[in-house]
Amino acid sequence: MLQTLVRDYSWIHLGLGLLGNFCFVVGSVLFFKTFDSWYTLAVSLFVIGSVGMFIGSLGELVKFVYERREKTQRS
Repeated sequence: MLQTLVRDYSWIHLGLGLLGNFCFVVGSVLFFKTFDSWYTLAVSLFVIGSVGMFIGSLGELVKFVYERREKTQRS
């Protein structure tokens, strides 16, 4: 099941990575002094963005490993 999820739904990894990047950027901007009242939201977005980017990268790593293993088995 994991293999199917990783290979057939690789767009999910890309989507999580993009969402993570977006949250990361918005959270980073909210750390500017002008947005002091938004500090808690900035931290939350920063953490959510970091997690999204991490999960997206892990998905891509697992996909790479599966594809590499299949290529090696065919040879």
